[in-house]
Amino acid sequence: MPLDRNRIEAIVRKVLQESASSRLVVAGVSNRHLHLSREDADALFGRGFEPERLRDLRQPGQFACRETVLLATGRGSIENVRLLGPIRSRTQVEISASDARRLGITLPLMKSGTPGRTPEVVVIGPKGSIILSEGIGIAWRHLHLSPSEAEFFGLKDGDEVDVEAGGERGVVFRRVWVRVGEGMVSEFHVDVDEANACGLETGDRVRVL
Repeated sequence: MPLDRNRIEAIVRKVLQESASSRLVVAGVSNRHLHLSREDADALFGRGFEPERLRDLRQPGQFACRETVLLATGRGSIENVRLLGPIRSRTQVEISASDARRLGITLPLMKSGTPGRTPEVVVIGPKGSIILSEGIGIAWRHLHLSPSEAEFFGLKDGDEVDVEAGGERGVVFRRVWVRVGEGMVSEFHVDVDEANACGLETGDRVRVL
């Protein structure tokens, strides 16, 4: 029995909807935070320090810690900047553009692991302090993918892609940096400034275009 036009259109709509929904990924809104090397962790919290797990993050093995630090410059300070674990090979601080203005400094957009000198920021912990002149910046919006997910999307590590957030204040985020790794799962990361501008919250779904 041949299909009538209405039935064909219904099937086409269903296929298109299923295809579109498969390109959805979870959003994660990143508040200000830092990662610490062993040397800097010992300087801030005491020799042999091990962070206390507060809650697990979506990325496997990553977690928010109970410990926080204070960031300070000659023009301002920010309290309760949360440590993320585990301990890493190098220290990195990620804040928003609003945070940078609060500190009275201008910071670059930063891709994780990219070296480069920045204005000096003092990091103060309960046992000591360190001065950072690199490794602090505004995180480049990025998309985490496992290798199999990257293959599905037709993407590779280092690519840039557009990501759409829906809703009443929906936007398209351009030049989203793609990060592919064996220990990763799909998650779109933006900072608080970018999320607030479009009403995006952690756990919302966004579309990879």
